[in-house]
Amino acid sequence: MSASIAERLGHRPDARLVIVNADDLGLCHAANVGIYDCLRTGTVTSATLMVPCPWARDAAARYRGEDVGVHLTVNAEWERYRWGPITHSPSLLDGDGGFPRTIEDFWDHADVDEVRRECRAQVERAILWGFDVSHLDAHMDTLLLRPEFFDVYLELALDFGLPVRIAGGRHPARLGFPASEVAEDAGVVFVDRVLSARRHGAPESFASRLAALEPGITELRLHPAVDTPELRALAGDWEARVDDHRFVCGDGALAKALEGSGVVLIGYRALRDLVRAG
Repeated sequence: MSASIAERLGHRPDARLVIVNADDLGLCHAANVGIYDCLRTGTVTSATLMVPCPWARDAAARYRGEDVGVHLTVNAEWERYRWGPITHSPSLLDGDGGFPRTIEDFWDHADVDEVRRECRAQVERAILWGFDVSHLDAHMDTLLLRPEFFDVYLELALDFGLPVRIAGGRHPARLGFPASEVAEDAGVVFVDRVLSARRHGAPESFASRLAALEPGITELRLHPAVDTPELRALAGDWEARVDDHRFVCGDGALAKALEGSGVVLIGYRALRDLVRAG
C-alpha cells in the first residue's frame, strides 16, 4: 500500500492534519485587513486571493510571504459590487459587464477556452504580483461542478505544480461525477475533506467537531473581514464575516478549540512542496 499524504509529509498514518484557510483575499479592503490579521496573529494557516476583484492589488501590496493560493473566480455574485475578467472573454460577461452572478448563468454561456485563458491569467498575475502561490481553489465551487470546467481546474494544478481543494474532498457527492478519482488518476494532490470553520453554537461544539475528525488532511474554511461601513454595504453576510475574524483574532475561540484536540496545523505550502518534490 502506498504511503498517505500525511505520511509523505512526515506524520504518522493516523495523524489528523488541519489547514485553516481564509477565502476571499482581495475581495475588499475589510477582507484584506481581516485575513492578513488572521494569518499574522491568529491560527489561520493559508488564504486564497480573488485576483479579478478591485482590492486584489492592495492585497498584493500588503503581502509578506504568507501562504496564499489563488481563488479562481468566474462569478461576481453580489448585486451592488461587481468585478469581471482580466482577459478578453466575452462569454464570461453578464449584461452589466461583470462576471455572471449565478453558477447557472456561467454554465449557460461560458466558453471553455475562454475559461482556461482567464483562469491561467489569474494565476500568472498573482505570480507577477509577487505571490508565492501555494494552491488553487474555486470561488463558489463553480469550476468543480461540471466535468469540462473541472478538467481546466486540474490542468492548471498540474501545469503550475499546485494542490487543490475539491468540495467534499474524497467524497464529493455534490458534484455528480467522480471528481476525486479523476483528480487522483491525473496525479493532482487534494485535501481529504473540506469543512466550514464558521462558528455555530458554543465553543465546545466546535471543539467536539475537531475531536471527531478522521485521520488525513482537513481544510477548515473561513471568510474573515473587519467591520467597516464598506463591508456592511456590499456583503449581505457581513455579520458572519466579522464573526469569522472575531473567532480567530478577537476572542481566540478557534485557538482554544484547537488546543488539546490532537490535530496538527499545516498550510497548503507543505502540500505544494510535496507536489513539486515529485
